[in-house]
Amino acid sequence: MPDILVKKTRVEPGEASLEVTIPPDNVKAAEERATKVYQQRARLPGFRQGKVPAAVVRKKFADDIRQETLRELVQESWRVAQKQEELKPIADPHIHNLKWEDGAPVTFEFHVELKPELKLQRLGGFRLTRKVAAITAAQVEQQLNTMREQRAPWTPVAGEKPKSKDLVDVIIATRENGEAPPKDPQPYQFVLGEGRAIPDVEERIMNLLPGESVDATVRFPDDFAEEAKRGQTRDIRLTLREVKRQELPAPDDGFAREMGDFESLEALRATIGADLGKEAEREADAHVRTELIDQIVQANSVVAPRPLVERVLGAYAQAYEVPEERWQQFAQEFRTIAEAQVRRDLVLDYVVESQNLRATEAELDQKVQELAERRGMPAAQLYASLEKAKRLRDVARSITEEKVFSYLLSQSTVEQA
Repeated sequence: MPDILVKKTRVEPGEASLEVTIPPDNVKAAEERATKVYQQRARLPGFRQGKVPAAVVRKKFADDIRQETLRELVQESWRVAQKQEELKPIADPHIHNLKWEDGAPVTFEFHVELKPELKLQRLGGFRLTRKVAAITAAQVEQQLNTMREQRAPWTPVAGEKPKSKDLVDVIIATRENGEAPPKDPQPYQFVLGEGRAIPDVEERIMNLLPGESVDATVRFPDDFAEEAKRGQTRDIRLTLREVKRQELPAPDDGFAREMGDFESLEALRATIGADLGKEAEREADAHVRTELIDQIVQANSVVAPRPLVERVLGAYAQAYEVPEERWQQFAQEFRTIAEAQVRRDLVLDYVVESQNLRATEAELDQKVQELAERRGMPAAQLYASLEKAKRLRDVARSITEEKVFSYLLSQSTVEQA
């Protein structure tokens, strides 16, 4: 059987293109194998299963046989390409420029995203500053007030115009050419001042009493999320149905006991302060890690390959459910963040491989055990749950990152500010 020919036609950091030529004999052999598969499966009137003539099968299942043949040819070509070029792909290749004519070689191109070849000359000797923000009494009180708001009931308000932080129940209907009746009335509930409605709408709501309506022309702000609506105006009829206001519980010992095992308000404040302190410690550690990665990137001139950046941007867009029409704007706004993410991942992956720091099965088991103890559940149950949700990889990745940063920080000097 002739050899499948693979020729690298383009290479750049993180990506390569390969031209593939499959001889006609190979194509014919793959077609025959696909035909035999369908002969075994075919159930056609007048023939016993497995006894349908090849010519009949080829005519009846022509498209399916062609698809199965191509799948086999692509898989075999990809194995040849990986072995010949010693590729390190990060995903399956894309197929472009397919040409397939009877009796001629099948040709196409593999476009493949690759793990870039990276060699970091300097991983240590950096000077880093770790600064833990001091926790103030004002921050404690702010968190305490947030807890009070979370526990406060909403009480209807009668005979008063709403104000900021009130919960309003409104009906907003679009009016065309200023004519009544309005079209498509829609009920909404939101808290004033949280940005759930455009400023013009909130302003008019705050001038109504419950039960009142107003016809108005409102304008979408210039920075509105939907670009097509920026600066546009709408004629609406606005009806305020109900206003509710929170009555905050008094910050006293009774409130503290409602929030948990606290004997007094001061004990609750102390716990809030301790929790805020722990968060400040975590933020300080995160800042040091970011500073360290930045210095490694600069010292080694690490580049973020375009294909990997595009992959990260795609993941961001999917996570944020960005509509297709906003993709270009989104990609432009988040490209810098995506590039930083790619450089960070490249550095961490290099250290993992060069220092053999990948999480072990024993370390993963121990971590799951710790998590299970915190949640008060059997470790085996949590392990099965994480495995089913395909999140064990995330746990392993977190262990690996801790090992990587432990190693990297040991190679540099961290000063406490």
